[in-house]
Amino acid sequence: MKLVHHFTVAKEGVAVDLIHAATSLSKTAIKDCLNKGGIWLKTRSKKEQRIRKAKLILQPQDRISVYYDDSILQLPVPAPYCLFTCRQYSIWNKPAGLLSQGTRYGDHCSLMRFAEKNGAITTPYLIHRLDREASGLVLLAHSSKAAAQFSELFREGKIEKRYRAIAKGIVASEKDTFCIERPLNGKMASTTVTVVKHDQLLQQSTLDILLHTGRYHQIRQHLSAIGHPLVGDMRYGGGKKQEGLQLTACSLAFLCPFTQKQRKIVLD
Repeated sequence: MKLVHHFTVAKEGVAVDLIHAATSLSKTAIKDCLNKGGIWLKTRSKKEQRIRKAKLILQPQDRISVYYDDSILQLPVPAPYCLFTCRQYSIWNKPAGLLSQGTRYGDHCSLMRFAEKNGAITTPYLIHRLDREASGLVLLAHSSKAAAQFSELFREGKIEKRYRAIAKGIVASEKDTFCIERPLNGKMASTTVTVVKHDQLLQQSTLDILLHTGRYHQIRQHLSAIGHPLVGDMRYGGGKKQEGLQLTACSLAFLCPFTQKQRKIVLD
């Protein structure tokens, strides 16, 4: 069942009761949706935010938005794990199937929410995104100040991001390195590709990829454009769901803005 419903509170009351009266949802379903981040509150004095407490007292003129999709709420949550943490930031290994951040329909199946609940981070800040289907390294800042500093490093190209990918077909020659420079959505995009090895039997190539820009689905679009889409890429290459998107963010390297020491995290 999928439901989107907006209403304005007319009379003070308990959240779960008012939402139950305004929708066709049971109180059990409402509590599940609240807990998993699918219900939003906009007041006259605060910007819209998720609410999670069933017994929260709502006031007249409060605006409630309900985004309910039981197929999303029932999704399993693959657990990420933290590879490095300090007071200012942490670096996580996100598994495939986990969102980087939540959507209007909830945030329970997201790295941000997992870190908030299990990583002792009061308010995590997502510095860069990784597709749900992809796996690998994601950096989370622990404060707005740290987020601003890391965002600047990304803009200036001072954070090196490397990916390991498996593409369809035999790409160039083994150990070859080449650059794909192709605009995406009207903006220049640059990707350096190094061929690690070929699998002649499966007709696949393992690639090491370095991003110089951060456009939407850059790796997936660039490899598809040269006729070698990623294995498992259903959007850009006609891949099969059971294959899984063969893309892993395997390395992050940067000069830590807080210690001025080089930091490099690499997945085996």
